[in-house]
Amino acid sequence: MENAKLNGKWWVTLYEGDKIKEERHGTNVITTVGKSFLAAFLGSAAAAASTFTMRYVGVGSVATGEDIGDTALGTELARVSGIVLAVTGGIYRVTATFASGVGTGAIVEYGLFSVLSAAAGTMFSRDTEAVVNKGANDTLVVITEVTVS
Repeated sequence: MENAKLNGKWWVTLYEGDKIKEERHGTNVITTVGKSFLAAFLGSAAAAASTFTMRYVGVGSVATGEDIGDTALGTELARVSGIVLAVTGGIYRVTATFASGVGTGAIVEYGLFSVLSAAAGTMFSRDTEAVVNKGANDTLVVITEVTVS
């Protein structure tokens, strides 16, 4: 029997009005606490059909590389609730939109979290990419996928 593996991907699109200003994509690490969260969820889902809360996306401004020991973003600028979609092939996708005035600044890090409150909850995964400078009037769309294979 082959072991299941988790892989993560991120897509980031910065809009100025209807115009795409910048795009980034990359892979991330699944954190140790994220793996523990998934295991706990599977256990609680079997026991009580609880709800999976890993749907909040945070953006931050610290470019330190990802590490499986990460539990938070370096400096979180904003966190929003994402829309969850389960895609065929064992893919879990969350799409989050940072509207005008939300998460403004030099964004280089992205995280998937279990709660909306900044600096709280479990960080499931983290990615760092080249800077995206989000102005006050820009909209940023962030998509993350976790593939169980």
